[in-house]
Parts: sequence; structure tokens; C-alpha cells
Amino acid sequence: MVKSLKALHVRNAAEQVGKFASSNELFNKTFELIDWSIKSNMVSVFTDCPHREKLGWLEQLHLMGNSVGYNYDAAPLFKKALQDMKNSQLANGLIPAIAPEYVKFEWGGDMFRDSPEWGSSGILLPWYLYQWYGDKQAMVDYYPMMQRYMDYLAAKAENHILPQGLGDWYDLGTKPPGVSQLTPMGVTGTAIYYHDLKLLEKMATLLGKKADAINYAKLAVEVRKSFNNKFFDSKTGQYATGSQAANAMAVYMGLVEDKYKSAVIDNLVNDIRDRKNSLTAGDIGYRYVLRALEDAGKSDVIFDMNSRSDVPGYGMQIAKGATALTESWAALPTVSNNHFMLGHLMEWLYSGVGGIRQAENSIAFNHIKIEPELVGNLTSANVSFNSPYGEISSEWKRTDKEFTLEINIPVNTKADVYFPALPETVIVEEHNSTFTDAGVENGKAKVSIDSGYYKFNLKRK
Repeated sequence: MVKSLKALHVRNAAEQVGKFASSNELFNKTFELIDWSIKSNMVSVFTDCPHREKLGWLEQLHLMGNSVGYNYDAAPLFKKALQDMKNSQLANGLIPAIAPEYVKFEWGGDMFRDSPEWGSSGILLPWYLYQWYGDKQAMVDYYPMMQRYMDYLAAKAENHILPQGLGDWYDLGTKPPGVSQLTPMGVTGTAIYYHDLKLLEKMATLLGKKADAINYAKLAVEVRKSFNNKFFDSKTGQYATGSQAANAMAVYMGLVEDKYKSAVIDNLVNDIRDRKNSLTAGDIGYRYVLRALEDAGKSDVIFDMNSRSDVPGYGMQIAKGATALTESWAALPTVSNNHFMLGHLMEWLYSGVGGIRQAENSIAFNHIKIEPELVGNLTSANVSFNSPYGEISSEWKRTDKEFTLEINIPVNTKADVYFPALPETVIVEEHNSTFTDAGVENGKAKVSIDSGYYKFNLKRK
């Protein structure tokens, strides 16, 4: 007879470097939901699930990389994953979708092995290590691997289009989830391919490989041209089927011509609104839906999409009793219910709700952007992230008449702070700290500050 039973949760020893809390209890529960799936799958490899396959499916590394980076010091694990990819790379240059490649899934031919959205972690991870931690060594060490994979993709492309693989895996269509239903094959793979080329151009430039940078830039131009010729309808402002994944990825990757960008973003927003603020994008597309919306100043849409439990999403998972992120948006009992791949909202909880972001061209958070999004019924948030330079914190509260923002900016960094557009208001700093009034940008008041602690009050005149 068993009198007592004690379970011990085991995970990698990566230190937790982030904290999140808000006035929205569903967001707090969603944060915990995603965090448990990260902890459950963070071992010697980032596994998909801790109980079934336990394999290192590679798309998770770049799609969840920022979410993990805000919350854990996972740089050593990311470097280890790159070594796994190098060891698993085939003679023809292919980085298989799983690394270490303990098993080959042969159903459907090579679709589970050769999917650009998965193998591209071999290109994107070295860039993220540089962007987040200032670590250039990964670029140096894995540059030959990146070159070989890029050569493989170029050789495999049909008129610069990559139609192979799984596409927007587990999106929400009329059939049970699996291979992309709403977004035609070739859209997500080619968009990632273009993104790879643009980042590899940057990395080649940083490493002094000018000829390589020029070649990657030229190829990127051709890929962009082919992508738009094949998938874009200039009359409707839609990519392919007009799916959330297709339009969002085209925007985020910079594939959209400037004159059409606002129309494509409007179509993305309209699709979400027409579905009564419901998501359809899957494993690949949803991260870019969130990124495209946040970059366009549409965090109100993100809030509305993720503040409900009556449609598939985080809220539905919690309503069904999930305590860790599930493999499917609807927490289907027939698939995994502790899965790593769909936790993209954690990135926005830090960057959007908390407002802790990197400024353009910032490396390792040496130039910080504090821009909390006061959307929906949010009245407060307390968010922090221990960056390579030290802790960045953002705590804010709002009432009908006042907005208070307390922030800490670490030594040897600087920050631009953006305040919500409220009529007839004045910005006051309680500690008389030095700041520069930088005017108004995109409808928001902006100030520039150096390191230190600040408490700003935005009060009506």
C-alpha cells in the first residue's frame, strides 16, 4: 500500500532571469502555462514534450527563442543546440528538422525531415545569440554550417520558392491539426528562406566576408521578387490565401513593398476581427502574427485575441484544466498536453505588456526601449529582465487620470521611454533625474534617459 508519493520536477539548471505579473489574471495564468512547458522541455535538448517523443524539433529554438531568453539564461543551451545541428547536418548541407537526429520520420517522404522553417534554426540562432548576448563567436564557429545549409536551400528552391516541408504546422482549419491547412506550401518556407538570407548577409558583413554578404543580398532580392510574383495580389493586398500566417510573415520578414504594407496589415487585423478576435495561425505563423501586430502598434488586437477562453487558444487550454502549454490550440485529448511549441505570447508579455524591448540596432540590450502597451482592461504590470548589462525593470499603473511608470536602466546602457498618448498631460519625474524630451513619435511622447532609477508620472494638466 502506497502511503505517500512525492514527485520531483527535473529540468536544466538555466537560471531564471525574468519575472512577469499583471492586473490581468488570465495573462498571469497564461505566463505560468507557457513557463511550465518551457521548464518541462528544457533538459540537455529543448524537447517538444517530456513524455512521448522527447525530441529536439528545431523550429522551437528560433520561434520560442525570445520567449525563453526573457525568462531564462539559456545561451549555453542554444550553443549546445547549434553543435547538435552541426553534428546532424547531412553531407548535402541539409539540417534535418530534429537534432540530435535520433529518429527519422518517413511518413510522407522527407516532409518531416526537410522543412526550412525547422532547419533555419541553424541560421537564426547564431544571430539571436549575438543580438541578445553580444556573442559573435557562434557566428564564427558555425558560419560554414550556415553556408552549407544556405547552399542546400538555394539548390532545392524552384524559381527561388521552397515548397517542401510542413508549412504552418498545427494551424486551425476544418481538419484535425497537422500539416498546414490555411496557408499554401511554399509561403512559410520561402519567407523563412528570405529571412535567413537577410540575416546571413548581416552576419557575413560583421565577420568581414564582404563578397559573401553581397552574394546573399543579391539572392535575397531575387527571392523577394519571386515570392511577391507568386503569392501577392496587389489588388486585394493579400498574400496567398490571405491567411493570418501568410500576411504576418510577409510583413515581419520585410517581403512587402512599402506602398502595400499598411493594406497587408489591415487585412491581417480584419481577418482577426472578422473571426471575433480569434486566431488561426499555427506553430510557425503565430509568432509572426504577434510580431507584426506589435510592430504595427496593434497590441490591442493581441490583447483581444488572448483575453478569451471560448475559442481555441491559451484561455481555452486553461479552461479545460491545462497546467502546461498543450500541443494543440484546443487542448485536444488525443495529442500532447505538455508541449513547447506554441508559447509565443510570452515574448509579448515582456515586450508588450512590460514594454521591455531592444531599440533598433541594439546589441545585448545596450540601447533599451521601454514602451508598455496600455491595452484592454490592463491597469498595472510589474516586469523585469536581467540582461547582460544588469536588471531592466518596468512597473506601471494607470487610473483614469494618471499613469505612473517606475523603471530601472542598468549601468553602461541608455533607453528611450514612450508614454501613452493621453490628452492634456505633462510628464513629471519624481527624483528630478535627468532626461531629454525627445518629442512625439508615432503619437506617443518620448524621452531619452541614461542608466538609473526613474519614477515618471503622466498627469493631466
